[in-house]
Amino acid sequence: MFDWLFVSPAERRLLGGPRFGGPTPWVIAIMSFSIMLIAASGLALASTAALVGRSIEARYTLQVPGGGANLGKLVEAVRATPGVTSIEAVPERDMRQTLERWLGPEAQSAELPVPALIDFDATTDVKLTPLEQRARAITPGARIVAHRDSVGPLLHSLRLLQWVAFGLVLLLSIAAAAAVVLAARGALDTHRFTIEVMHGIGATDIQVTHLFQRKILIDALAGSLAGAFAAALVLLLLASGAALAGELTGGATLGPVDLAVLALLPFALTILATWVARTAVLRSLRKAL
Repeated sequence: MFDWLFVSPAERRLLGGPRFGGPTPWVIAIMSFSIMLIAASGLALASTAALVGRSIEARYTLQVPGGGANLGKLVEAVRATPGVTSIEAVPERDMRQTLERWLGPEAQSAELPVPALIDFDATTDVKLTPLEQRARAITPGARIVAHRDSVGPLLHSLRLLQWVAFGLVLLLSIAAAAAVVLAARGALDTHRFTIEVMHGIGATDIQVTHLFQRKILIDALAGSLAGAFAAALVLLLLASGAALAGELTGGATLGPVDLAVLALLPFALTILATWVARTAVLRSLRKAL
């Protein structure tokens, strides 16, 4: 089945030309480099969106207007609610200290209304409406906000960018396939006399196709691996920034499955280029008959 991969030196010389001398390896290398970087970005976005989505799925905030004079009672009311698993109160003074980093002394102004916050995690069966009603009985205006509602637009944007990245990977793969088709047709025109001689001594279209198929395979594999290696160097240089991004997103990084997908991309691109070249060459030879 794969005997076409192993040919004699004489058969290799039929197509002539220096190895890796044509445009195919360079085009494939550029495509592989771009595909690897874009795919890594898409996988990182997918990982970040999934991690953020899991972390906020059961996260809620009770906003307490007026500074939370009854913050202690509200904390006890939340803690006593069935389904609440953890709770953390953020007093008004802590909120003002945080805002002071950006607003300066104006953050301590009494004219700036700053609510107190009570962050809590809860199970899916928690009854939020009765809890909000009890909170309003203690402090009028208190309300519960689900983090998934607040962060929903951000998650939507992350997922949209993720699919844009994967779409670009698909478009670049199609562009690489088109470039291989052009290279294969150009090689046929260059070696038309050799092909006619081979047909004259009894060679079949499949045998001729195997020669071009093997050359495209070698060129595509070399170009894919070279582009992937260059992309891996770029990703390693960006590792410090990725680590910082991982800290900001709670540790979202490329997982083992993501790395396995990236490692397989150069070989997938090689298989695509080889199949496209075989199809284009065989179709052109059959039309010429």
